[in-house]
Amino acid sequence: MRTKVLITVKTYPTISVKYDELVCTAGFREDGSWVRIYPIPFRKKTYDERYKKYDWITIDLERNERDFRPESYRPVPGSKIEVVGHIDTKRFWEERKRICLKKVYDNLAELIAEAKNPQIRTSLATFKPTEILDFYAEPTDREWDMKKVAQIQASRQQLRLFSDEEEDLEKEFEIVRKLPYTFKYRFRDSDGKESNLMIEDWETGQLFWNCLLRHEGDERKAIEDVRRKYFDDFAKTKDLYFFLGTTLQYHQRAPNPFIIIGTFHPPKDEQLRMF
Repeated sequence: MRTKVLITVKTYPTISVKYDELVCTAGFREDGSWVRIYPIPFRKKTYDERYKKYDWITIDLERNERDFRPESYRPVPGSKIEVVGHIDTKRFWEERKRICLKKVYDNLAELIAEAKNPQIRTSLATFKPTEILDFYAEPTDREWDMKKVAQIQASRQQLRLFSDEEEDLEKEFEIVRKLPYTFKYRFRDSDGKESNLMIEDWETGQLFWNCLLRHEGDERKAIEDVRRKYFDDFAKTKDLYFFLGTTLQYHQRAPNPFIIIGTFHPPKDEQLRMF
């Protein structure tokens, strides 16, 4: 079914033996309901198909029967992604707010209860933290699982043996660098409950690499710059919301299956604050 989606989430890529590398993409239909599109090997798409956040796209989707989460769909094989519009930031993100803020949660326990309810199984949500306490980085594995990398490389080698194309697949597609840190927000919800959630937004990872390059490899300074953006700017000066999502692996097993898959951070409307 051809579906129009406002793209609001693109996660940092992960590697997959079957698909090489995957980006979890999510967004809103025109009625404000969530939809997850997976898998999309985003960096292999043609230039015209490389959509940006807040682009409207159309794509042929079908329910992903391997995923019990109701928002999960996958591209119909051979479906072409078409970018058909873009929502700008005019009037304090008015049009973006109209789509993205139709339903907002502020109580994490209530949201988790919906996720665990077999009749609902909510797995994507817009969430408004009551108070942002911190934004920080934790060290993690610096390299991908080498077993998976080896399987991907073997698969590519086989493709080259049976391909009539002369292009070098290794040059066409390189595995994205693994982030050596996990970035997290610490916050309180409307019940005063304190939580720490990791953020897997593509922009967070790309910001780290850009800052690392600017600081000539100094990871401490790069992390400080990322924190400055996500804490000093987003949390202190913007009207910050989280886009939350569950992973299929942990949706039913983890006490709190949600992670932050994106931020929504319109400027505070000073005129509204005067009244």
